[in-house]
Amino acid sequence: MAGREREPDAMDPHATDPVLERRQLDPRAILNSIGEAVYDWDLISDQLIFGPNIADVLNFPGFEMISTGRAFAEYLVPSSPSSRYEAVMAGGHEDTGLGVSYRVIYGITDKPRGARSTPIWIEDNGRWFAGSDGRPAHAHGTIRIVTECYEAERQLAHQSHCDPLTGALTRSRFKDQVAALLVEAPRKGEGFAILLVCIDNLATLNRSYGDEVGDEFIAAVVARLRAQMRATDLIARYAGNKFALLLEACSVEQMQVAAERFLEAVESEPLSTAAGPVAVSVRIGGVVAPQQGGTAQTLFHHVEEALEAAQRSFRERFVVYTDSLVRRDARIQIQNVSDGIIVALNQSRILLATQPIVCAKTRETSFHEGLMRIADEVGNLILPGDVLPVAEKTGLIQLIDHRILDLAVQELIRNPGLQLAINASGASVFDTHWPDRLQAACAFHEDVAPRLTIEITETCAIADLEATRRAIVAMKSCGVKVAMDDFGAGHTSFRNLRNLRIDLLKIDGAFVQNLARSEDDRFFVRTLIELARHLEIPTVAEWVEDAESAAILTDWGVDYLQGHYFGAAQTVDQAPPASLPAPRRNVRG
Repeated sequence: MAGREREPDAMDPHATDPVLERRQLDPRAILNSIGEAVYDWDLISDQLIFGPNIADVLNFPGFEMISTGRAFAEYLVPSSPSSRYEAVMAGGHEDTGLGVSYRVIYGITDKPRGARSTPIWIEDNGRWFAGSDGRPAHAHGTIRIVTECYEAERQLAHQSHCDPLTGALTRSRFKDQVAALLVEAPRKGEGFAILLVCIDNLATLNRSYGDEVGDEFIAAVVARLRAQMRATDLIARYAGNKFALLLEACSVEQMQVAAERFLEAVESEPLSTAAGPVAVSVRIGGVVAPQQGGTAQTLFHHVEEALEAAQRSFRERFVVYTDSLVRRDARIQIQNVSDGIIVALNQSRILLATQPIVCAKTRETSFHEGLMRIADEVGNLILPGDVLPVAEKTGLIQLIDHRILDLAVQELIRNPGLQLAINASGASVFDTHWPDRLQAACAFHEDVAPRLTIEITETCAIADLEATRRAIVAMKSCGVKVAMDDFGAGHTSFRNLRNLRIDLLKIDGAFVQNLARSEDDRFFVRTLIELARHLEIPTVAEWVEDAESAAILTDWGVDYLQGHYFGAAQTVDQAPPASLPAPRRNVRG
């Protein structure tokens, strides 16, 4: 049609849409579509210029009026891990002419130095260029909101670093925080404190009301502790019933005040649980850094010592660590004994001694107990009481158990008519590899396992009844018998004793040694014997020292008697039989 402008042909590849053309060339529309705004920053004059769509991207009315880097910094939230200024000035890079790129994430609020329940998190990508002096002089880049992604990542990080029950930090994360503060302490010129809080009788609560109520109880205690914490304080799940508190800028005097405040808050009234109100008590140990420890591990060790002192005390519920000469000497003694144990293991100076256990009615030897002895360099015997507590504290007890098991099996092979009972610590019994070791030790001689009895203490057994039951089943599947030693010390209930299916009960010698003189001991021992007889479990009375006690126990129906009255423990020849090779293994400390 003459004089009329030609309509664009949709099929014409050269045709253009004026609206589309304008949209493609509008930088603001492009930036808005991807949610980004640009900026230009002159670091010399501190002039900061944002693109015209800054208010659209951030949805902060008036934000486009910010004109300096210093003014922009006023909007940063304190919890930001870094800032644009730090990314540019502390990057440690050199501009070779092409500029230096940077990327940083920080949070901002809609008011200068204001508070916002959910701050907006910004990803800032840019490049800075150096001036004539080589220092950053000019920067430009883009910013965009990444709140949703940042919060999701932070939540994942929180879950990996926090205890799921209480939300408290994990022990490893807490240790990292302590290590970081130790590095900063010299620069800041101020110390910090660590409190270790232990909930009393949590195991009893779990047994009485169940684990769910126990978990509810733990969470409630942590909530009370949190209510007394400052914004800069941290709390961590240190162990099952122990929680560590990190108090920044805290002196010894301030730590004492804080500890009393925590004690009062936690113990002020019973906690409400699904099982009803439950009273709560805690013990606290405290240590101040860096004066009382230059590493996180040292501080943890010291605060554990302080807590142990609080748990031993009848009056003090909070104890501050003190590096006393007595404690230092004790640590040196522990180290010396530990070194001695390792050397004795390497030099085969861990020996087996046997003590007879006689039939109460006939007084003939029925079997023996295998006991551990250590010989010093000149052959003198060291009593177990001087060694075993240190071995248990340092984790060497399992190596001793393994050595005694090997020696016992060798003796059983050498003497086909011998029956032997040996002790095993809780560390060994609850080790999942212990049954395999038992099985391997007895594998080449079928008649050994039926003649071997493993003794576990009652206090060890009741510490975790379900784990003990599983351990007993696993040991008996190897063909050995299982005895409960020191019976009476832990007051095992009738039901628990029946469920454990013990083959032999050894009555704690502490109740037997004064039997002829103590009416209370006589009543208690006779009750234990009657309980065992009802369950059809044979009994052994330990520490029988005189004829009168032996006669009383026999009259009450004890099956076996053991003590110096019938013979002291004697070490046996340690040379292995020809049929059982005994490879020499080196133990490293």
